[in-house]
Amino acid sequence: MFGPKTHCVVVVGAQWGDEGKGKIVDVLAERADLVVRYQGGANAGHTVHTAAGEFVLHQIPSGIIQGAICVVGNGVVLDPETLFTELDALSERGVRTEHKLYVSDRAHLTLPFHKLLDRAREAREKIGTTGRGIGPTYEDKYGRRGIRVGDLRNPGRARELVCARVQAANQFLEVLGSPERADATEHVQLLERLAPRLLPLAIDAGRVVWEALQRGESVLLEGAQGALLDVDHGTYPYVTSSNTTAGGAAVGAGIGPTAIDAVLGVVKAYTTRVGNGPLPTEAAPPLGEKIRELGDEFGATTGRPRRCGWFDAVVVRYAVRVNGLTGLAVTKLDVLDSFPEIPVCVGYRLDGEALDSMPAEVERLGRVEPVYESLPGWQRSLSLVRRLADLPPPARAYLDRLQDLAHAPIQYVSVGTHRDQIIEVT
Repeated sequence: MFGPKTHCVVVVGAQWGDEGKGKIVDVLAERADLVVRYQGGANAGHTVHTAAGEFVLHQIPSGIIQGAICVVGNGVVLDPETLFTELDALSERGVRTEHKLYVSDRAHLTLPFHKLLDRAREAREKIGTTGRGIGPTYEDKYGRRGIRVGDLRNPGRARELVCARVQAANQFLEVLGSPERADATEHVQLLERLAPRLLPLAIDAGRVVWEALQRGESVLLEGAQGALLDVDHGTYPYVTSSNTTAGGAAVGAGIGPTAIDAVLGVVKAYTTRVGNGPLPTEAAPPLGEKIRELGDEFGATTGRPRRCGWFDAVVVRYAVRVNGLTGLAVTKLDVLDSFPEIPVCVGYRLDGEALDSMPAEVERLGRVEPVYESLPGWQRSLSLVRRLADLPPPARAYLDRLQDLAHAPIQYVSVGTHRDQIIEVT
């Protein structure tokens, strides 16, 4: 992926998240000097399988497992308490983290009162959030009332900010009918306890990334969630609160868009979604349950069962367009090993009209009828395949068809959970 003319690569999810970005980033990080997480927060869950076992990362970039220098960018909303829980857990398992992780001093802090607000609002609105405080933190950020990592350098100012925000949050909790209240003193004590550990990690992340690129180093920009959860381009309002698409990578990492050389979109060989919102190709029981069982489709952050269905080429084509994808990584191809036939959605019908693109409104998207093309399955295990040429012909044909429908070349194929089960297409 990296080469003489490719120094900055973005990895994005091209469906509704949970596509296997962590695994792909873990493999690419072996060749990267710097790995930067550019948006989202502790609502993400990137799972990496290694010889030492499984690692689930929520805020720390997946490249930490490979020993790359990792940066949490300004576009991330950072939960400092869980960050150090995660960091300590990695250290206890033998992953070297000292001088390997840095945090943008412009990143906004997710604090306990944000989580109280998130849970209270979710109880009323049923959007399907994780309850980790992500939405309320981004609301504070864009409402110009947020608390950033760099604010901790001035303890008096930080104290004023957090006390004002707790007071406002408690007023809103009352309006929402929640019996819970935040305690300003506890928030101040939390920041006083964490600041001595967090501030030594704080850097001007955009400058660090820019300087690395000026030196000709390889930089990997890692996103969370998926393109269809983007606040602008996703299935609004059933979306996250940030720009998950590649355009958000430049902003969230603190660099200009011309610094990006390639954008790799990660897709499953089928489709999943957690929470509410339309999923046109959702498979009815028992097929949906079978895919969930074979793919172990449960949220890495929440444990919630994922809704499962067939590959939706309309969705992926849309993701190719809004991200400017230069390539695809197809994960979990092996999950389809046992199916004699595999449907692929090639278009939609709505009120008798053929559609080849996604409607913007969730009401219309929720009513579309997927148009399927059935492809033959291969009905043999792919877990030992290590070269594209060794895939059975029906599996090759399936990938070729996905590539044609998506209008983007496939560059990686995953046939299992481990690093050596990723095939690089050359």
